[in-house]
Amino acid sequence: MKNFYAVIMAGGIGSRFWPISRTAHPKQFIDILGTGKTLIQQTYERFLKIVPAGNIYIVTNDNYKSLVAEQLPQLAADQILGEPVMRNTAPCIAYACHKIAMLNPEASIVVSPADHLILDTEEFVKDINFSLDAASRNNCLITLGIKPSRPDTGYGYIQFTQHTLEGNLYKVKTFTEKPNAELANTFVHSGEFLWNAGIFVWSVSSILNAFDQHLHEMNEIFKEGDKNFNTPAEQPFIQNAYYQCTNISIDYGIMEKASNVYVLPTDFGWSDLGTWASVYELSEKDYLGNAVQHSKKVMMYDSSNCIVNVPPDKLVVLQGLDDYIVVEANNTLMICHKSQEQRVKEIVSEVKSKFGTEYI
Repeated sequence: MKNFYAVIMAGGIGSRFWPISRTAHPKQFIDILGTGKTLIQQTYERFLKIVPAGNIYIVTNDNYKSLVAEQLPQLAADQILGEPVMRNTAPCIAYACHKIAMLNPEASIVVSPADHLILDTEEFVKDINFSLDAASRNNCLITLGIKPSRPDTGYGYIQFTQHTLEGNLYKVKTFTEKPNAELANTFVHSGEFLWNAGIFVWSVSSILNAFDQHLHEMNEIFKEGDKNFNTPAEQPFIQNAYYQCTNISIDYGIMEKASNVYVLPTDFGWSDLGTWASVYELSEKDYLGNAVQHSKKVMMYDSSNCIVNVPPDKLVVLQGLDDYIVVEANNTLMICHKSQEQRVKEIVSEVKSKFGTEYI
């Protein structure tokens, strides 16, 4: 295990969960499902079953470093990596992997978002351990694929071939980002596609070689700082380096281009908790399909299939609603039909332009 590392990406602002998720306190730091632990705390505890505590790194926005330290007080200061600006997942991963490479060139690394839900921790641990072992023996980039239960248009899809590595890893043929309903249906029925979980496993040498080949300029930026990593000069270097990086995801920058990408088909009860509808699916419901969170003062008449998340002291009366999201937080009430929830990000932009950042 000493060569196994985990990098948890926790820099997003979670705008799809507005108004509960705010720029100053995004969803990874919230107990969205009422479990008693925030999403980042649950993610950290899962990885404690796989890698040593000292080998877990959180990459987050500089503005959230204090939130990470508050929610995960067991972390040392140098395990919380601050990003001065948002530049998507490729720079975030390059930073963490270069830092780890200077500590341990034999490292194998799992990279995961901080805000996903995993229901079957035992299966997850087994799959990640298998992938870390395989990555330590092979020059490959592994991504985890979820066996699709429906033709969902909100997920990316991974097509795989029958060419295998280590028995269970399948060579990736294509990546497709959020297809339309007809294409998603074709994908699911073909049996050749998996949902893209956004969880990656590789040896540090394999991923840095891939950066050198496919994102060469970005790799050179971080390579210049190798002597600064794990020293007091690291933070000043990063402050400068990030502004030189392009805004690009690891998927577009490397995974879709590399020839040594493999997928592990998995089934450990995964959800990216990307929307209120995904929270609704996971919530306990009454006989009319209504999910009421955190409150015993919600009265519903002729209403069905709604999700209601309001402060516990708020009396709410709903009449005649079907398939609605009703959320109140931070002096903001949002009532939105589930079919329109993809507009929430757009609504947040309009709120910001009309009222400034007070409600964002």
